[in-house]
Amino acid sequence: MDSLSFSGIFSSHHVSPSTVLDFDQSNHRRDGVFLGKKFSFARKQDRQGLTINHVASPLPVIVPSLEKEIVPDLNHVAWTSVRQERWEGELVVQGEIPLWLKGTYLRNGPGLWHIEDYNFRHLFDGYATLVKLHFENGRLIAGHRQIQSEAYKAARKNKKICFREFSEVPKYENFMAYVGDLAKLFSGSSLTDNANTGVVKLGDGRVVCLTETQKGSLVIDPNSLETLGRFEYGDSLGGLIHSAHPIVTETEFLTLLPDLVNPGYLVVRMEPGTNERKVIGRVNCRGGPAPGWVHSFPVTKHYVIVPEMPLRYCAQNLLRAEPTPLYKFEWHPESKAFLHVMCKASGKVVASVEVPLFVTFHFINAYEEEDEDGRVTAIIADCCEHNANTRILDQLRLQNLRSFNGEDVLPDARVGRFTIPLDGSPYGKLESALEPDEHGRGMDMCSINPANLGKKYRYAYACGAQRPCHFPNTLTKLDFLMKKAKNWHDEGAVPSEPFFVARPGATEEDDGVVISLISEKNGSGYALLLDGATFEEIARAKLPYGLPYGLHGCWVPKK
Repeated sequence: MDSLSFSGIFSSHHVSPSTVLDFDQSNHRRDGVFLGKKFSFARKQDRQGLTINHVASPLPVIVPSLEKEIVPDLNHVAWTSVRQERWEGELVVQGEIPLWLKGTYLRNGPGLWHIEDYNFRHLFDGYATLVKLHFENGRLIAGHRQIQSEAYKAARKNKKICFREFSEVPKYENFMAYVGDLAKLFSGSSLTDNANTGVVKLGDGRVVCLTETQKGSLVIDPNSLETLGRFEYGDSLGGLIHSAHPIVTETEFLTLLPDLVNPGYLVVRMEPGTNERKVIGRVNCRGGPAPGWVHSFPVTKHYVIVPEMPLRYCAQNLLRAEPTPLYKFEWHPESKAFLHVMCKASGKVVASVEVPLFVTFHFINAYEEEDEDGRVTAIIADCCEHNANTRILDQLRLQNLRSFNGEDVLPDARVGRFTIPLDGSPYGKLESALEPDEHGRGMDMCSINPANLGKKYRYAYACGAQRPCHFPNTLTKLDFLMKKAKNWHDEGAVPSEPFFVARPGATEEDDGVVISLISEKNGSGYALLLDGATFEEIARAKLPYGLPYGLHGCWVPKK
């Protein structure tokens, strides 16, 4: 069964070269260098209830790059290409790291936004930089390394973009070269394998970096950060794209495969120790010329929730040599928005409801509501919702991120809470889970205690906003019971996703630590630990230089 095939997609669309081709990419050039020196540490704090150890670590040891140093751009380090391809060393810790924290936090994300003197357009175009923070015995060893995708290696070798990225395409010397690239697009061979979005630990222990393309599933060594090779799916489902955020537990791997030919989604499962995905069921789209973008999706104990967003994949935009404001997508409000609920066991769609228009990259969690007799009456699904405003995609252009002038230009966002009735009602609800001003009307990059995946939960950790700003700039603890938020902020800094790690044996949902990597405006950066309960700082460790903003991470516990 094919989930996505490009044969026949474009037969009804005439594409005029004059409308899709722009061979001049010379207007994206790079400027000088900015490396800050200033850094200040937080004061030492006593942490009640945590086993701790003060650490006086040796100065970091830099592993020299095997190639010439990559010169960064003149802007905030969060939006600057990583300084070198590889580094590892022990960090000096200010504060106290819990002794129970034993394992490696991995964070993936775009980190190199130029090739030679050509500067990329969009945050999501950057070649993947994998970062590690290894905690053991109160000490912290950090490192980063470029993921060796075929796209990255080809770009370095040929000194130009060679595969289709999020907004970037290879530079065509002439029209025939463009036609040849289109032929490769139909087979998927021209699509990138730049695995710059997330990283997951499978139930069998393998660690895989992921992006929207299926070929961009790459196995890495969590200790050395070496790229070990492509994760080859051992089935005949076919397809070119999938959700960038599968649901991964110790017992299964669930993901969605959009079907652009017959608009819909395959819901598939893969068991640990295998590379074979098996179909649970299929959801047919109820609106639009194509499936809605499914960057992520939530699950409950018994159900998979399949979102059908009016921000839909667009075959014509895939063909273009220059990006549109919505890149590979189109906004179709007339097609409406839907949520579909599929039973994990039977593959049957048990509910399909129309909901208010929404835009989200990231779902947070979902759970089942029961009546007093234990019958499931509704599904609650939470997401980082951008008030049905697609402008957030274009706001992530690097030109916008690098040109903050103090104006408050970050589009509003909230925790959107969907209620999906299971009584046959045709409509669901969408409302704010708490007042958006609690988190500065900024909201994205959430994590939860993984023990509460698919269950009713109270807390989530996210990036919010302290305005004026142009990008989420706080770490935020959300309390859905009290409908309150606690916010951490460092003036001028850009924090990455707050990742929660539970204390072994913990019985309280927020008993653990929150890990984040912080990029500072002066060119520096540091690793940060917050107490999951109080949301106060436990420790920080300065990096030898600031790292680019990253996206999503995972925890690999020490065996």
